[in-house]
Amino acid sequence: MRPDLFKVVIAGVPFVDVLTTVADPSIPLSVGEWTEWGNPNNKKYYEYIKSYSPVDNVKPGAYPSMLVTVGLNDPRVAYWEGHKWVALLRENKTNEEEEPVLIKTDMNSGHFSASDRYKNLAEHAFEMAFALDRLGLADTPAK
Repeated sequence: MRPDLFKVVIAGVPFVDVLTTVADPSIPLSVGEWTEWGNPNNKKYYEYIKSYSPVDNVKPGAYPSMLVTVGLNDPRVAYWEGHKWVALLRENKTNEEEEPVLIKTDMNSGHFSASDRYKNLAEHAFEMAFALDRLGLADTPAK
């Protein structure tokens, strides 16, 4: 994992707590993933999945500015995955003042965000405004 390669990250409904989620057979998509990724209830696959699971690889250090978006009613990636990841990042970031980590929870949407065209455009505008601001381009006049 190379957070130093980025200045800004927009993570839309990120699947970041891979180990915990895939290990739980009561979650609808988990058992089906075992054939592709392996069953983390088996030590061999547990260690492998843990090696790339974002939540399990947060270390103290500098991270880019981040906007994480989640949907409360997401049936595929539970909203708490993003919240857990953000909490770990905030706890471990050494540059929080310069590069914030924000989370935006849509209380009405699921995995694919807003289905209303105008609300969807507003969400994309919010994300782009965040990126432009963090890149120092928010006040750049249009040509």
